[in-house]
Amino acid sequence: MQVKEQMDILRRGCAEIISEEDLESKLEHSIRTGKPLRVKLGLDPSAPDIHLGHAVVLRKMREFQELGHEVFLVVGDFTGRIGDPSGKSETRPQLSMEKIMENARTYQEQAFKILDPAHTHTVFNGEWLSKLTFEDVINLASKYTVARMLEREEFRDRFHEERPIYIHEFFYPFMQAYDSIALDIDIELGGTDQKFNILFGRTLQREFNQEPQVAILMPILVGLDGVKKMSKSLGNYIGVTEDPKESYGKVMSISDEVMMTYYELATKLPEDEIASIGKALSSGELHPRDAKKRLAREIVELYHGHEAALEAEAEFDAVFREGGLPEDIPDIVISKEFLASGKIWCPKLLVMADLASSNSEARRLIQQGAVTVDGEKIQDSNEDIAVRTGMIMKVGKRKFARIQVS
Repeated sequence: MQVKEQMDILRRGCAEIISEEDLESKLEHSIRTGKPLRVKLGLDPSAPDIHLGHAVVLRKMREFQELGHEVFLVVGDFTGRIGDPSGKSETRPQLSMEKIMENARTYQEQAFKILDPAHTHTVFNGEWLSKLTFEDVINLASKYTVARMLEREEFRDRFHEERPIYIHEFFYPFMQAYDSIALDIDIELGGTDQKFNILFGRTLQREFNQEPQVAILMPILVGLDGVKKMSKSLGNYIGVTEDPKESYGKVMSISDEVMMTYYELATKLPEDEIASIGKALSSGELHPRDAKKRLAREIVELYHGHEAALEAEAEFDAVFREGGLPEDIPDIVISKEFLASGKIWCPKLLVMADLASSNSEARRLIQQGAVTVDGEKIQDSNEDIAVRTGMIMKVGKRKFARIQVS
């Protein structure tokens, strides 16, 4: 595929390319020499799941694969021990190696729902970073000034507010940049919050007499709240391996205002088709509910297949539009020994039914009016409720449990 055709594909959905001229030059050289570009994406396994926010960048990486380029998925087993300060107003907790490797295994499995595993080089940056001597680290540190480091927003704000900045945090961008040097990378992908780190890589590559990498920055997908970055820690995420029916319901819960952003960043629909949907919404020709159902189908089908998407939609319609119940409500067996005179404290039952992670969360859900038993809303978080076989507990719009007493 010629340069213009590749550029048209690679530009789609990008927030910024630094620089387009450099990318065109690298593509021209690749075509002329028959040598594929070396493309990198780094992932620090700080949590066990990949969500749609991660998928925005992974899908751009898949495009490079389909264009015949060589992609490197860099698992940050070493950098993960420090934690990327990007977007953080305080020092990140350091993870144990055991936890990092456990998360890394899950990351690889989930990333391959998007990437072609046969054409992905999965590497761990501990392979080269752990071999650096203290002299090597001092030499790296000599390539950059503290003044330049404090230009970074996170560090600048913490410095002015007299909140701690630990020296080891300064080394994170050095390590991410060194990954590019070790692999002789042509292009690095990342979210817009990675701009400082990726540009740092360009700077350091020059110091090592390498041609600077091109930075391709993808927009940050907002979470289900429509405000903050999609994040597992904030609970506003849709996981790529999440149950299809849960994913469908979550997509249907997003606000109309962010729907078109999800179309652009979380689906594979052609740009002209997305533009048509946006135009039909603006004119009133297309109802937002119908547009959102299409969006939910597209996202579920992308990760779970066509049949799963249709099943998820049918159940959503049955449960939320027709007032029915899901077909696969989990049965939770409660032993009589936990019941006093046939009753149990409601928050405790919610935890036992896996509808809340803790008693405090259960109390909060009750206070928010999110809990019903057989259609009746629970008003008092201190209430003991009578338990019987077959009773249906519901939390929010999508979580159900059927109680069985043994």
